[in-house]
Amino acid sequence: MAEGAVAGAAHDPAAAAIGSGLKKRTKEALANDFLRKAVAFTTDKLRSGKLNATDEFGDWEAWRERGRAIRQHTVSHLDYYLGQFADNVAANGGSVYFCEGADDAVRVFMEIARRKQAKLVAKGKSMVSEEIHLNHHLEEDGIEAIETDLGEYILQLAKETPSHLIIPAIHKNKRQIADLFEEDAGRPFEPDTKTLAAYAKQKLRNYFLEADIGLTGCNFGVAESGSITLVSNEGNGRMVSTLPKTHVVVMGMERLVPTFEDLEVVLNLLARSATGQKLTTYTSIVTGPRREGDLDGPEELHVIILDNGRSAQLGDPIFQDVLNCIRCAACLNVCPVYRQVGGHTYGSVYSGPIGAVLTPLLQQDMKEAGTLAYASSLCGACYEACPVKIPLHDMLVQLRHRKVKMKLTALPERVAFKMYQTMFGNVTLYKLATKSAYYLQKPLVRNGFIKAGPPPLSGWTQSRFMPMLPKQSFRDKWAKLQAELAAKKPAASGGADEAKGGGAK
Repeated sequence: MAEGAVAGAAHDPAAAAIGSGLKKRTKEALANDFLRKAVAFTTDKLRSGKLNATDEFGDWEAWRERGRAIRQHTVSHLDYYLGQFADNVAANGGSVYFCEGADDAVRVFMEIARRKQAKLVAKGKSMVSEEIHLNHHLEEDGIEAIETDLGEYILQLAKETPSHLIIPAIHKNKRQIADLFEEDAGRPFEPDTKTLAAYAKQKLRNYFLEADIGLTGCNFGVAESGSITLVSNEGNGRMVSTLPKTHVVVMGMERLVPTFEDLEVVLNLLARSATGQKLTTYTSIVTGPRREGDLDGPEELHVIILDNGRSAQLGDPIFQDVLNCIRCAACLNVCPVYRQVGGHTYGSVYSGPIGAVLTPLLQQDMKEAGTLAYASSLCGACYEACPVKIPLHDMLVQLRHRKVKMKLTALPERVAFKMYQTMFGNVTLYKLATKSAYYLQKPLVRNGFIKAGPPPLSGWTQSRFMPMLPKQSFRDKWAKLQAELAAKKPAASGGADEAKGGGAK
């Protein structure tokens, strides 16, 4: 929850083109000083917490390397571990559904809901359910879906989508949340954390008890036991997965670890990288539905495993490692672009550097979603922050390369780079171009700098000054210097010979 206030306009990714709307959304975010301060404030806290936690932990780089190795091994042998996981879920009494696309996953969930005659679904935090727009389909079918993660609940009241992977309401302040609660409850609220949390707790408790289905994501599935691991700081994951009679898990196919020993490593990396905690407050491990003698738990457990473009990355030497992500959002907290514009600017479910890579790959859309690859400074801070060492900055460069090769960049850009290639491939043209540029720039120069220019130069000069090109190029200066040195060489050589002769006496 951010300390400042920010105007949070409703946002629907499906309604706004991801790529063609990117510049407009960026301008709107940059003009919103409050948004920028709120996002920077919270990401600063998260980043500082991570640094402190990792320093205390010991040899963080060794843990990162261990995490990278676990995730890389799992993804490289994903077919084996998926089979092992599914067999163990079934052996524990659960049902497993492999779904190729979002439509398949929605269809499976809706069939379960209709079979159970569900009227109310209580949701734990699930980015995959956002990915398949499940709430929209539930609403169309007359089924009420309630988000029980506090941040997600606030955004549901505001009719907005998450703007951060782990703190979805990062752009909201207490006053705005109090206003939303006032509208919901029909009575005034003080913008006080305890008051607001107490209202949410009371309101959500009834939903836990009344829900026909509990829906959660899955932080990690453990292949050797068929267990589902859920982490939260509010305890809602435990409530959603135990109180309703039916528990449905919607998870990406890559969210597995082979063993509990591996789970220990990734849970340590996740909590410290995400919030700077030693361990998330609540860690629930669900292994099958309720068994005879259990005090709580659902009567049925259904696990929906979603592909939705993930398997297309398997075997890709450049992009397979993106499936190693453990969704800690550490890359968002250090990204100089995300910290200025927030998550809604990306126009996709997954934001920040990981979203800029993951979205075009999952959607297999380089024309619109591929534009997100340009929402990066390529500074590499995301790689330094990533607990499993995903080279996101390299992947962003490769996505840009792919977009260029597919000729999906703007026509003026392609023409400009073609001219650039032609001039830099011919010495005569290069000299002519550099000399011409000196004279062509003159109308734009003020006191030795170009401070404003026509498009597309204005895209650069709106936030930077460009020094004017000198009249004499480095190439000309070098030629002149060589000529001067050549002219002085006989005298210098004579002096050296004379000195050498003097030394021989």
